This record gives sequence, C-alpha cells and structure tokens, in this order.
Amino acid sequence: MKIAKVMMVVFSMMVLAVPVIAGWDANLDKKCQAAIREFKKVDPGMKAFFNKAHGYAVFPTVVKGAIGFGGAHGKGLVYRKGRVIGKTSLSQGTIGFQLGGQAYREVIFFEDKRALDRFKKGNFAFSGQASAVAATAGASADVDYAGGVAVFTMAKGGLMFEASIGGQKFTFKPK
Repeated sequence: MKIAKVMMVVFSMMVLAVPVIAGWDANLDKKCQAAIREFKKVDPGMKAFFNKAHGYAVFPTVVKGAIGFGGAHGKGLVYRKGRVIGKTSLSQGTIGFQLGGQAYREVIFFEDKRALDRFKKGNFAFSGQASAVAATAGASADVDYAGGVAVFTMAKGGLMFEASIGGQKFTFKPK
C-alpha cells in the first residue's frame, strides 16, 4: 500500500512538472524539425502528408504516465504550408487498466482550412474513439483523413501497459 502511495505522489509531481519544464524550451522549433525528419525517415510516404496538408501540429515529445489514472502533456508548434503560425499544447487524461510511463512524438495533419481553423479556435479534442497510426515503414500508405485530420505517433521510449479510455485536448496560441 505504501508503494502505491509513493508512486501516486511521484506520478502527480511528474504530471504537474511537465508543463512548467516545457514552458522554457527555447529550442522547440529545432525539436519539431527533428521530429518531422524522423517521421519522414521512418516512413518516406509521410512526405506527401507534410507537402499536401493545409497545416499540421507537431509535438516532438509527449510524456505520458499512468497508474490506473493516466495523464500526458506535450508542447509543439502549428505549421501552415510549412511555416510556423503558433504554439500548441496537448493534455490527455485516461482511466482504465494502465501502468507505466512513456514518451512519444505526435503529428496531426489538417486536410483543409476548415480543419485547421477548428484546431486554432480551441474547439478541438479527440475522444476515446479517435485513433492514431503508429509511424512505421509504409504506414502512411493506408491512412486517409477522418474528419479532416490524420494522426501519427512514434514511440521514443518507456514502457506502458494500457487498456484505457480517455481523450486529448489541445490549446493554440498564434505566433
């Protein structure tokens, strides 16, 4: 029982510290560019998504942790036609059978102006039914937009056992 309490305290501190630590990141654009290169390297077919999408949001690192209840947070940049138009943040909450911690990258492609505008207005969230495609060689060949968006993730490290439901909420601040 003591171990569970200690782990909950550590998890709470991690979730609360991530937004504070992420706020002073002066190299966010470099990290986003590195993440874009990594997505293209793992699946060269993703170049078409980057070239044809009206816009995209890149989260170079999303940190996730869970013990029954889970949370994740990440900061990134939003691009329109390859140019930075603002900053974004991702917050996630989940509940279910889950234990562990992990870090991953995420990119959200916006098919058209309407989808990007919806994201910029802050009216954008993914429910438990939304799914992201794990970026692997050739994965982009079978992916199409759903509701004007396509989402890809790429594991960076950690170990997570999970069977949960939850959602992601995003914020946007113009440049």
